[in-house]
Formats: sequence, C-alpha cells, structure tokens
Amino acid sequence: MQTIRMTTAQALVKFLNEQYVEYDGVEHKFIDGVFTIFGHGNVLGLGQALEENPGELNVYQGRNEQGMAHAAIAFAKQKHRKQIMACTSSVGPGSANMVTAAATATANQIPVLLLPGDVFASRQPDPVLQQIEQTHDLTVSTNDSFKAVSKFWDRINRPEQLMSALINAMRVLTDQADTGAVTISLPQDVQGEAWDFPEYFFKKRVHRFERRIPSKDAVKEATALIKKKKKPVIISGGGVRYSEAAKTLKKFTETFNIPFAETQAGKSVIESNHPYNLGGVGVTGNLAANKVAKEADLVIGIGTRFTDFTTASKQLFQNEGVDFLTINVSDYHAGKLDAVEVAADAKLTLEALDEELSLDSYQAAYGDAISKVKNEWEQELSRLYDIEYMEDDFTPEVAGQLDEALNQYKEAFQSTLTQTKVIGEVNKAIDDDSIVVGAAGSLPGDLQRMWVSKQPNTYHMEYGYSCMGYEISGALGVKLAEQDKEVYVMVGDGSYLMLHSELVTSIQEGRKINVVLLDNSGFGCINNLQMGNGMGSFNTEFRYRNSETGKLDGEIMTIDFAQSAAGYGVKTYKVKTVEELRDALEDAKKQSVSTLIDVKVLPKTMTNGYGSWWHVGVAEVSEKPTVQKAYEDKEANLEKARRY
Repeated sequence: MQTIRMTTAQALVKFLNEQYVEYDGVEHKFIDGVFTIFGHGNVLGLGQALEENPGELNVYQGRNEQGMAHAAIAFAKQKHRKQIMACTSSVGPGSANMVTAAATATANQIPVLLLPGDVFASRQPDPVLQQIEQTHDLTVSTNDSFKAVSKFWDRINRPEQLMSALINAMRVLTDQADTGAVTISLPQDVQGEAWDFPEYFFKKRVHRFERRIPSKDAVKEATALIKKKKKPVIISGGGVRYSEAAKTLKKFTETFNIPFAETQAGKSVIESNHPYNLGGVGVTGNLAANKVAKEADLVIGIGTRFTDFTTASKQLFQNEGVDFLTINVSDYHAGKLDAVEVAADAKLTLEALDEELSLDSYQAAYGDAISKVKNEWEQELSRLYDIEYMEDDFTPEVAGQLDEALNQYKEAFQSTLTQTKVIGEVNKAIDDDSIVVGAAGSLPGDLQRMWVSKQPNTYHMEYGYSCMGYEISGALGVKLAEQDKEVYVMVGDGSYLMLHSELVTSIQEGRKINVVLLDNSGFGCINNLQMGNGMGSFNTEFRYRNSETGKLDGEIMTIDFAQSAAGYGVKTYKVKTVEELRDALEDAKKQSVSTLIDVKVLPKTMTNGYGSWWHVGVAEVSEKPTVQKAYEDKEANLEKARRY
C-alpha cells in the first residue's frame, strides 16, 4: 500500500481538494474555499497547511467567526447546496462564536463544514489558554456545544481518525434530505502530528446527487387525492429551488389551474408576476395567498418544512374538508400534518403527477378567482408603496396612542419615510437580476409580502432560524456565489448593530455589496409584538435612560451609521426623503466598492396581518386588561388550529 506522510491538517486540505459533486450529469468542485480567523488553536496546524499548499481552495479572511460562517451558509444556499465552503476558527471563544452559525445552517438544512480548533488531545499543557475545565468530565471542551446544532460531529484525537470522520462528513454534507452543519473538532496538537496516510484516501471522489424517485404507489395515492379536490393550493418551499424544479412547477400549475404560494425559502424560484404565483403565505403572507389558503380543500406542500410562519401556527387552513399532500426528499418533513406522503424529489414527483392527472384532464375549479385575488393584492401593494407621512398626516392603521411617539421620531430623524415606501422604491430602482438579502426583524415579513421578484433566484432570505446579524455576512456569501450580479441587503438598525463586520471583508476582497439600512431606532418587530399583545413599549426602542423615571423612555437615540461605515472605506449616503433615496440608489449602481444607504424611517410603518395568526406565549395572568384580552384572543385562535 502506497502512503504519504503528512500532518493531519495537511491531509485534511489535500482531501478537501479532491471532493466533487455531480448533478444531472454536471460535475464540479464541491468545496470552493475556506474562511479563516487564525488563533493559537489552528494557525500553526491548519493555517500552516493552507499556507504551504492550499491547492485550489480559495482562502478568505473573516472578521467574526459567526459572520464568516454565515457567509459560507449564504454561499451554499445561493449555489443550491451544490457547492460549499469550510470555516476554521481558533479554540475557545473563536469556536464558540460559530455555534450560532452552525444552528443557522442546520435549521435551514444548508451544508457548511466547520473546523474549529480544540484543546490538546494529549492534555499535557492543560489548562491551555481559552480552555474551559469541566471538573466532572475532562473530555469536554467548548466544541461540545456544537453537538446540539450539528448534523454530524466528531473530534480527531488521532491522525488516522481523520479518514472515517471526513468520509462521514461528506456523506452528511451531500445528503439532500438531512444536511446542515458538520463539525470536525481539531485538537491543536493533533493538527500538527504526522501519519502515513494511504494514497487511496486522496483519490478524486465524486458525490452524485441522485434524484429520489417517487414510488408508483405514492404517486397513485397522491393522484387519487388531487382528483377528489376542487380547490388545491401548492406551497412552494426551498426544496423546489434545490431540486431546480421551477420549470416543472410552472408547467404543472398552468396545466391544472392550480395556484401556488411561496415560503421565504421558496420565494423567487418562479418570478412574482407568474399568473399562478400568489406570493408569500402565512404569518408574513399577503392578502391573496392567505385568502386562497384559508379556503383550499387540499394543501400540497412541496419542499417545505411547514414552519409556524408558513402555516400561521397551523390555523391558516380553515376549510373543514382540507387534506394535506407533501412532496419532500425528507421522510421526516414529508410526514408532517398527517399528510399523504411522497418522499421523493420535487421535480420527478411533479412530472409523475403531471402524467397521471393528464390522463383524466384534471382541472382545479378556480375559474377567475386566482386573477381576482391577485388583482386585489396588487391594489393593496400599490397603496403600501405610496404611503408617506406628511406633517400631522397619520393613516388609519396607526392608532392614536402612537401619534406622540411618531411625532418624536419625526422630530428626531427629520424624516417622514415609511418602511413600506422604502421597500417599494428599492424594488423599483434596482436591476431585475439583482439579488436581495435579508434575515430578521420586520423586514422579512414586509419583503415576503411586498418584494416583486422579477427573475428567478433573486430573493435570498434566512428565515429558518431568523438569525439577527446574518444579513451583511449573507450578502457577502451571495456575492461570492454570484459575482456578476448586484447584491442588496435590507437590514434594520438592530441587526446591523449586532453584526456587520464582514462588510470589511467585502472591501478587502473587492466584492461589492449594497446595504440598505432602515433605521427606526429600535427592535421594531419585537416592539410590535409586545404592544400587539397588550404590553406597553418596554426596552425595545433605542432611547436614553430617563433620569426621572429610571427607565429607557428618554429621548430617541440617533446614530450616524453612514459615518461609521465610511470609516471602513464604504461609499455611504444619508437619506431622509424619497428624492434622496432615489438619488442614492442610482449613484450606488455606479460604485465599485460596497455601499451603505442610511435611511431614517418612522416606526410602526411596516405591514401586518392579512388574515394570519401567530401563536406566541401570552401571559395567562395579568393585571392589565389589554394583556387579558390578548390571552383570550390567543385561546380563541388556538381552538381553530390543528394540534399535530
């Protein structure tokens, strides 16, 4: 047997260079590169290996471990999970920073390879810098935290263990039904230890993404169910995107007169103006999709996990005779809502159903109802695009009790811009093939409802984990995946303050991203949640502490985000009017460096409702009548919701 004497880290790098994937006959490299932040737990091991011979791996310098891992997740998502990146950190706080990103990847079922440094396997110098000593178990380190948020986890205590660990890592990273974060912990002494690795370990490996074929019995059962229904609706999830089934879904809906709604992960798989595209559904859904979903007698979920936001906490589907049909490569997700299951690839299943339904010339009985609800939503969308508050001009949806607060914001910001107006202006101004990125707060809801996707795969939202701080990092990852397209990230001030350091990496790499920062001086989404459930505004607005009350109810904080970003080398703009916003968007197109548009918007100017409900924990006991009423409303809605 031929062998090569290498360190564990060198063998890891060599192995990663030899991983390929094949999908529908197309073969390419699986691992594009490695994001790094070096420290004493990885710089002399994996760092040395990458410096000496990185092969074809691109090596990027991160600024925050969570941020760089989020960028890697966004890259893989934009590549439809067919190409990924790895991330390496030092031991201790460096690895701990990646735990949140690991959870984000696993919740969204996006493959990412995490290579955190670890404490000494030999234990000779224990306790080393940044080591946690657990007196009840000396094998525990910070990296054990990844076990709860990873799809696969291993620790390499001997060089030869690397082989079985990496083979299993690739198995999970290429598993279309059950992928996510894969964590391989690398003790820093083992990284530098050498072993005679067999040459066959480094052979070229092609991982074939084989489409799971639906069984004949499953297709027969699904066909029989559809034929019995008059008003089915499809919910298109991320699985449609990863299956690359857009054309097949289009044909299916057009042939059988079946409308479809979109989840956050499924949005922009098909352009928004398609006649059967109802738009976003559920808690963050629009008027058209939620109306149709309430009346549907069959819900066909394709590639969706049926999260609480998609199903409006299982209360959305109100037809007494409603049934569920799921098409999903995952047996687990296919089994939700007591559905008739087709555990298979979305594209192949739709083709099989198309063939069977065509035999009987099946047609859903919507008539012109689909175009009517779409037209109704178009009118509402136009209204949302045009809302702008002028002096003493408050629209009916703003309660009188908010007038004083809004006046305070108008005075502090010297702006009358609304969040819906800004979204509309951005949507109209940018190029059709530009990609919009978002993640948390109130913006995902407004974007799922309002954003008009003009070309496929131009909407990138992280909402499986709704992770604040993903936005800037995610935009960088998307740009690395789609270098010839403009990338716009819509982010609130709360998320921006939490994590925006990879903006510096975008400057360093010459990968331009455009940040549209909507500043309403607070955690506006959660402020809405508390006030909408009977509470007052409490610790969610960005206000100075009041010396008289001792509470955070003093004057509104105003932050010059543009000035801060300018220090990084970003081209920045300060916006308080529609005209300034339009000018900034046009000028940003001409720039070669990353841009940031600091937009001051009034709070309480986002969208809401449209017939949905969200089950949240409301206090059962309270002295406040408003909280008591919120609890009663919650219980009433829960009576209408499904319990499985």
